[in-house]
Amino acid sequence: MAKKSKIAREKHLMKKVERHYLLRKELRELIKNPKTSEEDRLNAIKKLQKLPRSSSHVRLTNRCLVSGRPKGYMRKFGLSRITFRELALKGELPGVTKASW
Repeated sequence: MAKKSKIAREKHLMKKVERHYLLRKELRELIKNPKTSEEDRLNAIKKLQKLPRSSSHVRLTNRCLVSGRPKGYMRKFGLSRITFRELALKGELPGVTKASW
């Protein structure tokens, strides 16, 4: 089980990323657009740099939904390998069966 503070921190970061998502997207599109004037482009770059770093989606980490574990994360299920195995053996994950050959 991950520390409660790490899980809470990650939730806080998710909210911050969602809050600034549209503004970041607009600024990036403005910067990438070749028709934008140099002055507007520089202003957009400055605005983007003034936004908090933690509002970028790159700063988020994938964590297990049950235990909060950051390592051994399986994207398809949103679980860590340990939690996935426990739930699969109990039969609580639909469509997942133990391999046998």
